[in-house]
Amino acid sequence: MSKIAYVFDVDGTLTPSRLTMKKKFQEFFLKWMKGKNIFFITGSDKDKTIEQVGSQIWSRTTSNLQSCGNNIWEGDEEVHRLEWSPNAELITRLRAILNESKYPIRTSNHIEERIGLVNFSIVGRGCTQEQRDAYYEWDTKEGERLRISQALMKQFPQLEASVGGQISIDIHPKGCNKSQAKKWILDKLGEDTTIYFYGDKTLKGGNDYDLAKILESPHRVFPVKDWNDTMNLLLKI
Repeated sequence: MSKIAYVFDVDGTLTPSRLTMKKKFQEFFLKWMKGKNIFFITGSDKDKTIEQVGSQIWSRTTSNLQSCGNNIWEGDEEVHRLEWSPNAELITRLRAILNESKYPIRTSNHIEERIGLVNFSIVGRGCTQEQRDAYYEWDTKEGERLRISQALMKQFPQLEASVGGQISIDIHPKGCNKSQAKKWILDKLGEDTTIYFYGDKTLKGGNDYDLAKILESPHRVFPVKDWNDTMNLLLKI
């Protein structure tokens, strides 16, 4: 009998974007995850993910694939780390894009280096929740992040860029995206494992897409709108 690996994006799938997990979902999830193989695959780093889902949930997963799978933790043990830093040409281009954007608000922390990737945001990760929501609403209409991602990949063909969360873009070496999760999980649990993947950015251009597009039958992809959508799906299991 095949095993099931339940794989979750975090931001926008288990939590409101960059906020903590809702208490009722957190309590439910802690009970629900018992006896199951649970994996997180997120663009965020370890500390941000723990801040969002809580240390109890984070420590009870099978593996936490941080930074799009470029840094992997199992409990308190770091089991994989990809060392990569952006070159001066990329940083210069990101600063130019920041100046060129027509969006009027700038806060702070626009270029954040993580293990194996760079997270880029026009409004900046120092924004308030209100500013975050306002940029997301504007970008949904204008498509700025998708255009920036496409332009970056054209200029830097060795890199990939994809939309993540409400305000940012994940940039990393080609192939170092969330699709890495499939091989990691099958190597760990066995080729007879079936992957159930839940994500809110599974369409082309989103940072869940690279994993979603390679999960053919018997694996399953569950596109969700938000954490409440995810909870309703899990309640049916």
